[in-house]
Amino acid sequence: MSKPSAPASSLERDAPEVDVLFTGVTSDVARRLIGSAVAAFADRGYHATTTRHISEGAGLSPAALYVHFPSKEAMLHEVSRIGHIGVLDAIRAAADQADTPTDRMRALVRTFTAWHIRYHTVCRVAQYEIGALTDDHYREIADIRRETEHFVRDEIQSGVDAGDFTVPSVPTAARAILSMGIDVARWYQPGRRTDPDILVEQYADLAAAMLGVPVAHTPPAPTS
Repeated sequence: MSKPSAPASSLERDAPEVDVLFTGVTSDVARRLIGSAVAAFADRGYHATTTRHISEGAGLSPAALYVHFPSKEAMLHEVSRIGHIGVLDAIRAAADQADTPTDRMRALVRTFTAWHIRYHTVCRVAQYEIGALTDDHYREIADIRRETEHFVRDEIQSGVDAGDFTVPSVPTAARAILSMGIDVARWYQPGRRTDPDILVEQYADLAAAMLGVPVAHTPPAPTS
């Protein structure tokens, strides 16, 4: 007898990723194509995915893709753009809801981690297939990534200036915190024993500890 699945956490009960993130795509067919592209890129990798894989995954003829997107790369660019802008907007909003440097960073890290859990497939594609973009599209996404890193650096520097944080290098701390959250998209799968709601708190604790802030110990995630 198979083991019953654990109840979905609050980070796993929303609508599908594409339905939430790509609301600006008004065409149902275009959204189906993007959803198929995201799934194919995540499963096969960008270079091994063909336009036929994408169109057939959406239940359409191969020619249907070109009605909505000029190329496979254009779809990857749209996925990358929406994913990167979305997470930047989310962490800005989260930080703005708190006052002290420590509370702002904890809110930022919780949201950044939760985003890479909730939208793990889109984030995995956006982060790990970026090298397949054209030069112009790559520069556009790289600018958003730099803006994200600079935002986190500024938050850490504010805490250092206030005497709340102690770090040997602000840029290194920012990259470490971002890398920790980004990597969640690589390994996370819904239904695993790691409880997402606990994980985001643990990552906030880890980030605070990296910045020299004493933290209360978060209980480990249940194993059964």
